[in-house]
Amino acid sequence: MILRLGAFLLLLFALGFALFTVTLGTPAPAGTPAADAIVVLTGGSGRIERGMAMLAAGKAPRMLIAGADPSVTKADLLRRLHGKGGRLIACCVDLGSESVDTRSNAEEAKRWLDRGGYKSVWLITSDWHMRRSAYEFRRHLGSRTRIVTDAVPTEPSLTTLFGEYSKYVLRRLAVWLDV
Repeated sequence: MILRLGAFLLLLFALGFALFTVTLGTPAPAGTPAADAIVVLTGGSGRIERGMAMLAAGKAPRMLIAGADPSVTKADLLRRLHGKGGRLIACCVDLGSESVDTRSNAEEAKRWLDRGGYKSVWLITSDWHMRRSAYEFRRHLGSRTRIVTDAVPTEPSLTTLFGEYSKYVLRRLAVWLDV
């Protein structure tokens, strides 16, 4: 009986992983209405660049880069972007350095969104990270905040996908078990 249950759970996990790998996050469709703010989660290439492009395109008037290293400054960001977007960085970008993981990214973003009175957010992260990120943001922001998911396309390794799927499943279980 225990062996069958274990085999069933393993099969369920494997099928879930297969589904996860073919349903990664996607970029927001063209024509998606603007939001009150943009939140970019650090940790992957192309995320900040995508956030700056959406800010420049008028998808929101303000942007938070959540999970930035505390030593990073706006001047560092400008150098990273090869001098592009200096005006937008100066006026409209906040660097959040309170968070260290996806859950604390959502908590940090909630505090920032609440301070600004924002009711909608454009969430930017990598395609493989979007499902867990959107889950955490929905948990912390609730239904009162509209979330537009905008995933940066990547070519993740099988190891990255397996690790992210495992984190997602474990986080869902932890919430379900209230631990």
